[in-house]
Amino acid sequence: MSHPIDLAVIGGSGLYQFPGLENATRQSIDTPYGPASGDVVVGDFVSRRIAFLARHGESHTLPPHRVNYRANMWALHHLGARRVVGVNAVGGIRHDMGPRAIVVPDQIIDYTHGRYTSFCDVEGAEVKHIDFSEPYTASLRAALVEASKRAGIAVIDGGCYGATQGPRLETRAEIARMKRDGCDLVGMTGMPEAALARELELDYACLALVANFAAGCGDEAEISIEEIFAHLAAATAAVPPILAEVLKS
Repeated sequence: MSHPIDLAVIGGSGLYQFPGLENATRQSIDTPYGPASGDVVVGDFVSRRIAFLARHGESHTLPPHRVNYRANMWALHHLGARRVVGVNAVGGIRHDMGPRAIVVPDQIIDYTHGRYTSFCDVEGAEVKHIDFSEPYTASLRAALVEASKRAGIAVIDGGCYGATQGPRLETRAEIARMKRDGCDLVGMTGMPEAALARELELDYACLALVANFAAGCGDEAEISIEEIFAHLAAATAAVPPILAEVLKS
C-alpha cells in the first residue's frame, strides 16, 4: 500500500459498508487461514486512510460462530493496520446499558466454544502466551471515549463484555448467570477477535452498540428482531462521527 492505514474498522451487524469513505478500493487478501469475511475496503475518511471489513460479510451471510476471525485479523495486519476498532452489536445486561447505548468495554468473559481462538492452532506455529489481563488497549479505549466527548455523543466508559456462541439469543437463566459472573453486556463476536489482535500486537478496542436488553433484563416479554435492528441503526449512526474525531486527533 502506498499510504499507511491509520485505522481499521470491523463492522458488526448493521454496519456492512462504511459511510463517507472516499477513493475506495477493494482488497481481496489471501490468508494462511482461509478466506476472510470478504474484501477489505480501503479508502479515505476525514483525509485519513482507513480499512473496513464487514465481519459477517456485506450481506450478513456469516453467523458469529462461523466467522473466520483469524483470517480477518491477519488480513488487516497484512495491509498495514496497527489500530483496530471492532464495532459489535450487543445486548444490555446492566440497567444503564439499554437499547441505543454505546459502550467502550474494558473487560471480557469468553463463553464461546469450538472456535479457532489462536494463531498457535497451526502445526509448527510459535506458542504465544499473551498477557490478556487487560483485553483492550487502554490508549485506544481512551481515544474512543475522548473522541465521543468531542463529537457530543454519550458513551459509557467501561463494562464487561460476555461473549456467547450464538447465533441464538440467550436464555433468561444464562443471562442471570452472566450477570452473577459480572457481565454488563452480551455479544457473540467479541472473542476470539480481541485475543487474536493481541497475538498480532495490534491496538484493539470495541465500540459496543446496544441493540436490546438481554433476556430478563428489560420490560419486554419477548425480544423483537425488528426492534433490535431499529435500535442498532440508531446507534450505528454515531460510529462515523466518533471515528472521525479519533482520526482527527
